[in-house]
Amino acid sequence: MKKNYIGVPEILLPAAGTDLASWAVIACDQHTSDLSYWEALDAFVGEKPSTLRMILPEVYMETEKDYSARIGAAKTAMQTYLDEGVFRRLPRGFILVERSTPYVKMRRGIVLSVDLEAYSYRHEDAAPIRASEATIVERIPPRLKIREGAPLELPHIMLLYDDPGNTVWAAAERQAAEIVYDFDLNMGGGHLRGRLVTEAQPALDAFYALEKGGMLFMVGDGNHSLATAKAAWDKLKGSLTPQERETHPARYCLCEAVNLYDAGIYFEAIHRLVKGVDAEKFTAYFSSFGSGKGALYIGGRRAPLGVSESAAEAVAETDRRIAEYLAKNGGSVDYVHGEDALAELTKAHPDYVGVALPKMDKSELFPRVLRYGSLPRKTFSMGESAEKRYYLEAKEIR
Repeated sequence: MKKNYIGVPEILLPAAGTDLASWAVIACDQHTSDLSYWEALDAFVGEKPSTLRMILPEVYMETEKDYSARIGAAKTAMQTYLDEGVFRRLPRGFILVERSTPYVKMRRGIVLSVDLEAYSYRHEDAAPIRASEATIVERIPPRLKIREGAPLELPHIMLLYDDPGNTVWAAAERQAAEIVYDFDLNMGGGHLRGRLVTEAQPALDAFYALEKGGMLFMVGDGNHSLATAKAAWDKLKGSLTPQERETHPARYCLCEAVNLYDAGIYFEAIHRLVKGVDAEKFTAYFSSFGSGKGALYIGGRRAPLGVSESAAEAVAETDRRIAEYLAKNGGSVDYVHGEDALAELTKAHPDYVGVALPKMDKSELFPRVLRYGSLPRKTFSMGESAEKRYYLEAKEIR
């Protein structure tokens, strides 16, 4: 049977003349403990068209009890941009993305769409597209409010595929034609170039040849965004005829696929920031566990912490201990990229404690998930915060 769970989308980009430096902004799930980042970005964008106006930065889900007005404004901005000709529609195809950052010379990816019928975040499902980490289903409903009824999707999802020979990129690049964007990203995000590929079949053939154990893609970033797209599609498809289900634009989700073995892909740990606790009491509790490769940060100072040398096991152990402590003593937990940022946050807040964790070797990822299923939530991050995907491309879903 012919495989067809990779789609060749009609991608929307901003029209010629749009200031792309203001248009593209970092993924909404970044800087969730740093409101100043988003305030500075808002000031930088000003009145120019921007993807910032079509998303809900998750920092506001932490700082505001009612963010429904922000959701409504994002959907209104999407429709306004469509109505006012802010977008241009590309011919059906892929975009080859080349991203340089302050940390890597080049990271290469391919913007495409994937069939949500071929994706599952359930630990026990052997789907072609799988979650790399545990999905917290309670995080889906507020994100579903943003997607439902929206005319567009803007992806920060990054899928990983296992291609040591770089066969997919080589096949796609032979067909690359027009440069569709080439600019510097705001807020220190590096540089981005995109080339359109309208002859997609060679890349598709190369992709499908990589499938092993029934799996082709694993979600590297944006797992909850893809899970939300899946939930929205499952809810919508019940109202459609069988014929409509085959062609409805919400069935396919826009993503960037990146080779796990690309030189620009490296894994970093995602650290835990425990807030609203007695730092000394929390440290005494946590320091009672063995020896290992982790660290605690209190008041900006680093102290060794015993955790497993296996990143996946260290994350599971740490999250269990934090949950036990918070259940008895109160407080909350956030997730921070970068040990320096973790230290600075604890220096600024005496009731914060940082838990630094070891990073995972990327070569472990596919074999471990194939053997054991999804990793614990937020086991790894692909690179530093500034390297996360920026919103740029869009696709109609209504």
